Amino acid sequence: MRITIAGAGISGLSLAYAIREKLGGAGKEAEIFLLESEGRVGGKIRTHHENGYIMEWGPNGFLNNKPDTLALTRKLGIDDLLLPSNDAARKRYIYSGGRLNQLSPAGFLLGGLLSWRGKFRILKEYTIPRCTEETDESLADFVRRRLGKEALDRLIAPMAMGVYGGDPERMSIRSCFPAIYNLEQEYGGLFKGMFGKMKEKRRARTVSGKSEADPSAGPAGPGGVLTTFRGGLDVLTDALGKAFKGKLFLNATVTAVRVTGGKFEVSAEGIDSPLETDIFISATPAHAAKDFLAPLDPQISETLSEIEYVPMSVVGMGFRKTELHSELDGFGFLVAADEARKIIGCLWDSSVFTDRAPEGRASVRAMLGGGRDIKTPFLPDRELSELTLEELKITMALKAAPELTRIFRHEKAIPMYTLGHSDRLSRLDYAEGKYPGLFFSGNAYRGVGLNDCVKESYSVAEKVARII
Repeated sequence: MRITIAGAGISGLSLAYAIREKLGGAGKEAEIFLLESEGRVGGKIRTHHENGYIMEWGPNGFLNNKPDTLALTRKLGIDDLLLPSNDAARKRYIYSGGRLNQLSPAGFLLGGLLSWRGKFRILKEYTIPRCTEETDESLADFVRRRLGKEALDRLIAPMAMGVYGGDPERMSIRSCFPAIYNLEQEYGGLFKGMFGKMKEKRRARTVSGKSEADPSAGPAGPGGVLTTFRGGLDVLTDALGKAFKGKLFLNATVTAVRVTGGKFEVSAEGIDSPLETDIFISATPAHAAKDFLAPLDPQISETLSEIEYVPMSVVGMGFRKTELHSELDGFGFLVAADEARKIIGCLWDSSVFTDRAPEGRASVRAMLGGGRDIKTPFLPDRELSELTLEELKITMALKAAPELTRIFRHEKAIPMYTLGHSDRLSRLDYAEGKYPGLFFSGNAYRGVGLNDCVKESYSVAEKVARII
């Protein structure tokens, strides 16, 4: 039995590991081929080291409130390298009204992020009836209906841009934020849902005998703690690469997948003849899969082509602390949608994680582009770095010049789950049934975060193990 996986990012690597684990536990065996288009494993997880600075090319870390990734680190023997974020990371800001506004209960009640009208409109959410129409509502429409326009522009839209880089007017609330969508569906509203879940947790603690202070209830809180590894996030993908037991093909871009004689025939650059395989799993971005799956089934290719990606550039800068004239005390900030700014936000990396900058230095990363601005990410390097510095001068009152600037470009950064995404998933589920042994995994489908990718890998591994 041969299994071929296209893509050696976090999804493909964790999938190969999970399949081997599931098969081994069931006393089964299979030959696993892993095809990667680049000359390295890791995909968008890549850590840049320079002059003592550590800058992430892609994602910054993962929340430790989900079990799958943490369990994977223990199995790989790298859990001793986990690095939780500093306490300062709990402080988060929104740039609105020409200044940084801290997100906190006190800031909500007394701060200037929202007008009193906007605050009262949010409180009115409790009286807003549940939507009974079975339509795929946009995130923007959902928030305006339940919380008002100010909450959309100054709270939810920045969050959506920070997570997906997407345009709330086109994003599906059901697919992008299912937990929020389900609060209305199950409880009738957001406040009603939060109160309802608090009651359920209290009842569960009463039955189990656990107290409020019981650490097993979750010391990280419902949002978890952002976590990475000492030395950078690619510690995880490097460990998965070393743990891989199978045949790895680098610089092997998959070009076509067909079915011949009951098996999948996989053609790839750098491989002399097509590979015959019993199971084929696409763990590549949807925009790559749409091309190599077109020979197999044009309808699958069309469905994958509907999954949109947004462009983004990340500009990392290193500063001497003595020249900053301000303490970077917090996680960073996002920019309100009604501000005329070119940056999505800025992460204060050296305040979040202790090892991101040398002694006496500070490191930040600004994000530009996304679904509302597809031109800025493609500016020439010098123009983009100058624009970023000017934006930071305005938003952070920054006066210093960086001693180091690095630009990380992503032509297709993050999949944006637009309206109709759940229907696309249904069509891909149908395709898996039509072609037994075909599976899809990755952040294009059921979650864009690292935790989502690892969870999806184990879910697909379960399906694979059942048919072997």
